[in-house]
Amino acid sequence: MSESVAEIQKDAFDQQVLEQSQPVIVDFWAPWCGPCKAMAPAFASLAETYGNQMKFAKCNVDDHASVAQRYGIQSIPTLMIFQEGQPIHSVTGMVSQSVLEDTIQKALAGESTPAPFIVN
Repeated sequence: MSESVAEIQKDAFDQQVLEQSQPVIVDFWAPWCGPCKAMAPAFASLAETYGNQMKFAKCNVDDHASVAQRYGIQSIPTLMIFQEGQPIHSVTGMVSQSVLEDTIQKALAGESTPAPFIVN
């Protein structure tokens, strides 16, 4: 894993993501997921480019099933951007690096996308 990408630690999602002052993009993934593995290099590359403006983290849904359920993650890969503790963007499925970069740029510009996030 890239040095610019943090792995969500056990029981630390709120601290590592929701309590951060800058935006955090979380890659919800699993080791057995082919599309997740295919997107990993693009995610790491974007972390190198935007890591000074946004935190990048990976959340293994097998290890953090309750977090995945909390945000309605039903398909992986799902990448979700959080700002001030709230999800503001979500991308599900394998997408190109340019689509992911566009989403990151929108988040950094202060745009949010209404989405059917499920938070209990």
